[in-house]
Amino acid sequence: MASTRVTARGGAAPRVAPYAFVAPAVVLFVLVFALPIAYTVYLSLFRTEVRGLGLGRGSRSEVFVGLDNYVRALTDSELGAGALRVLGYGAILVPTMLGLALVFALLLDEDRVRARGFSRIAIFLPYAIPGVIASLLWGFLYLPGTSPLNQLLRELSMPGVDLLSPTGIYFALANIAVWGGVGYNMVVLHTALRSIPRDLYEAARIDGCTPWQVAVRIKIPLLAPALVLTSLFSIIATLQVFAEPTTLAPLTNSLSLTWTPLMKVYQDAFGRGDLYSAAATSVLIASVMFVISFGLLRVTRSRAFGGER
Repeated sequence: MASTRVTARGGAAPRVAPYAFVAPAVVLFVLVFALPIAYTVYLSLFRTEVRGLGLGRGSRSEVFVGLDNYVRALTDSELGAGALRVLGYGAILVPTMLGLALVFALLLDEDRVRARGFSRIAIFLPYAIPGVIASLLWGFLYLPGTSPLNQLLRELSMPGVDLLSPTGIYFALANIAVWGGVGYNMVVLHTALRSIPRDLYEAARIDGCTPWQVAVRIKIPLLAPALVLTSLFSIIATLQVFAEPTTLAPLTNSLSLTWTPLMKVYQDAFGRGDLYSAAATSVLIASVMFVISFGLLRVTRSRAFGGER
């Protein structure tokens, strides 16, 4: 009987131990992620109703409006214009950033390249600089009066370049993101390259393949999963652009306070004090990101991940 009780008590610990280890992560997930999302969805279904002049106790109340906030957000021309601006910005940023990251990763993977360790650190280092600080640094370089580029052009008797103009601002913002994001994506791609068996390269060289053919026919196809993931992360980061245009906005009239959808959310919530419209817009932005992410993974799954489920 005693041995039976000992066995029963000893068998309970292994069953409880996994839940004890997982519990802190679950609690943090619920507090930091799940509850804020649930509260945002809750706010998006309400709005403040003002009675009379809005003064005194009971003059303001929270009323349920259903999907009215979502309808207003979807029909808001300002939000639509911001979304189009982000698409134009992303069309410049994502191909340029991933293209440079791929080129650097392929170059650093070559055995003949010297100082690879220093090069990796030098390319990755801008990623460690916060976006606000990087935007301030680049902002002063963009100002026509302080830009060394314009001073050089004036010395050459050539017209200056205004990167803070309504058209140039797209390239100015994309340049900041490229400068900071190439290093991170390069590290991801280079790590994936180092995991490829080197025997494949040796076999290709024996067959007479040049380094260019090895890169195009072997390395890049085997990098497909890493390229899909870096593309997905880059697209999500592009849709969430906020720090760079907000920091540059005081330096130019080309950037309004609602230049991107997230900037409009910020203005709705803290500029106009309309948390309910801001919550609805946030849910819509999150839904668009989910649809794009799911669609990209769905389309590329069979090619990049071999149809894994």
